[in-house]
Amino acid sequence: MIVLAAVMQVLIALAFVSIPLVRHRYGTGAKQNAEAELTRQGVPVTVLEENKLSFDASGHETAAPVTVAVIMVILATLNLLGEPWGQTLTWIFQPLVLLGNALILYSQLTAVRSVESAFARKGDPMLQRIDVTALLKAAESGFPRWVLPTLQNIRHTVVFAGSALALIAAIIA
Repeated sequence: MIVLAAVMQVLIALAFVSIPLVRHRYGTGAKQNAEAELTRQGVPVTVLEENKLSFDASGHETAAPVTVAVIMVILATLNLLGEPWGQTLTWIFQPLVLLGNALILYSQLTAVRSVESAFARKGDPMLQRIDVTALLKAAESGFPRWVLPTLQNIRHTVVFAGSALALIAAIIA
């Protein structure tokens, strides 16, 4: 059973690494589309950087998923080696991965509302006139059709189901 946990953890690591890989490969196109939409709306494209909106693999968009992936590989290795710490750490980290992925899913589902709220809090009339739905839709169009929602749904399924299976396997082992 512990081999099942390790296999799930490797799959989860790959799922998390897919985030920065896709953003690295297609983020420039997404940014260009978002900038074109802002230009169409008569808004300076500098608002993206000024408000820390990015579509590439910079900063936490790479650091967080790669960190999770590294932890999952370490846990998988410990579990495959039969180290008791692998099981114990699986019980600790796997629920955190579940929770973190739930937060990622929530942020994806509420992206428009979150950006609108952030812009409203700034009190800048220029930000408040941005059609955020159109902006995010334009950015999304910079990614291939298989990314949203297909890859996104596969990634969430792998992380949620894989974490549940890894926890069950660690408990039974």
